[in-house]
Amino acid sequence: MEILQPRKRRPVINITSLIDVMFLLIIFFMVSSTFKVQPGMKLELPESKTYERSEVQDLTLQILKDAGDQEKLILNNRPVSIDSLPIQLKSLIAKAEDQTLTLKADREVTHGLVVKIMDLAKQNGIKKLVIATRIKAD
Repeated sequence: MEILQPRKRRPVINITSLIDVMFLLIIFFMVSSTFKVQPGMKLELPESKTYERSEVQDLTLQILKDAGDQEKLILNNRPVSIDSLPIQLKSLIAKAEDQTLTLKADREVTHGLVVKIMDLAKQNGIKKLVIATRIKAD
């Protein structure tokens, strides 16, 4: 006589409801999340592998670091203080053809000072800011 063994049933897990719950959680987190916006300046950088040399003669601001760890500002070959810089920029920008400022900063000058001067320039009517660099010889 042959003994019949009952067939083993495979357990089946219905995951349809789990998928629905996961989609609801994803939608909840997408809707409820907030994004922190960092304030900054809008810069339009050129998309080029080669450099383009341009001469801007209107306004040039040099930021130098002297031996006493003091920063010196020179606007169009004249020394200027950071306090009088907005007034000087407003008077010179009125005479300038294209409201462009060429910024030449020493390598040892702090980043905070450069950003502060860029912000002052933007507030006082500078439309275009050119940051001068030196071409690295290979």
